Amino acid sequence: MYVTVKDSSGTSSMVYHDNPNATLINTWTQLNINLQAFADQGVNLANVNTLAIGLGNKKNPIAGGSGTMYFDDIRLYAR
Repeated sequence: MYVTVKDSSGTSSMVYHDNPNATLINTWTQLNINLQAFADQGVNLANVNTLAIGLGNKKNPIAGGSGTMYFDDIRLYAR
């Protein structure tokens, strides 16, 4: 599982979940991503206009898979 963000200049970055088997977890699980990981890849965090959540390897997609995933409460907050 990965999250990508893109700023208004078109710069984008991607952060993968630490657990490669995250999609196999069958209970609600909170995923926290340090926004600095996106900034370190050049994204202007003051001007983000796109956020995407994906499964698999974005750079080498493979068709297939099935199931349902639920995402809720996508938000920013201070630690």
